[in-house]
Amino acid sequence: MRRFTRRALIAGSLSASLVSPSLARSIEGCGEQPNTAPALQPPLLLTDWAWLGRYREENAKLIASGAKVNAVFLGDSITEGWVQADPDFFAKGNVGRGISGQTTPQLLVRMHADVIALKPRVVHILAGTNDIAQNTGPMRPEDTHNNIMAMCEIARAHGLHIVLGSVPPASKYWWRPEIRPKDAALALNAWIRDYAKKIGAAFADYATALTDENGRVKPSLAQDEVHPTPQGYAVMRRIAEKALGI
Repeated sequence: MRRFTRRALIAGSLSASLVSPSLARSIEGCGEQPNTAPALQPPLLLTDWAWLGRYREENAKLIASGAKVNAVFLGDSITEGWVQADPDFFAKGNVGRGISGQTTPQLLVRMHADVIALKPRVVHILAGTNDIAQNTGPMRPEDTHNNIMAMCEIARAHGLHIVLGSVPPASKYWWRPEIRPKDAALALNAWIRDYAKKIGAAFADYATALTDENGRVKPSLAQDEVHPTPQGYAVMRRIAEKALGI
């Protein structure tokens, strides 16, 4: 049987939105693993490509409770990790709906189920780095732009305020070492800034706060240049609170 490194296994699984961070951590601790990811991917990709089932039960319980939702944070692993790193922030009317490895077309599919149905005041969208990583296949910058615009148009049609966040300008992706993402991330962030201004959305500039004077992501704030550390999330929280008006 062909053997894959643990990182390759996690990357393959997360790219298909198959495992939670907790499962990923357990895989990390198991050394070399057999190549099981390809056998696991097709059923989910064919039956729930956007992983609409991930938060279905939680959404139903939240709606039934009648709890007031201030903001829904829609995104990928950066958002998912934020909920785990700062649960207090997500216990005050802020709801995390991040799924590791997801790209903007998957997030667009989840807009109604994971955002609109919860009737929040604000939607916070932080996405795009996995588009650059090509997690669900090759994508042009215009494809990412179109998906973000579509999400914002849905939000505006339902009277939601919008916060658009910038992504860390990583120089590398550990799960896609052949890709050099920094220039694409910088271009995406410039577009997001301009688009937010155009539609009257708030722009949360996390990228600038996470980088040093040379434009490199600070290891203390995002050790792998993509996923923030607890200190990184603390910096992001201050920016988010200002953007959300809380």
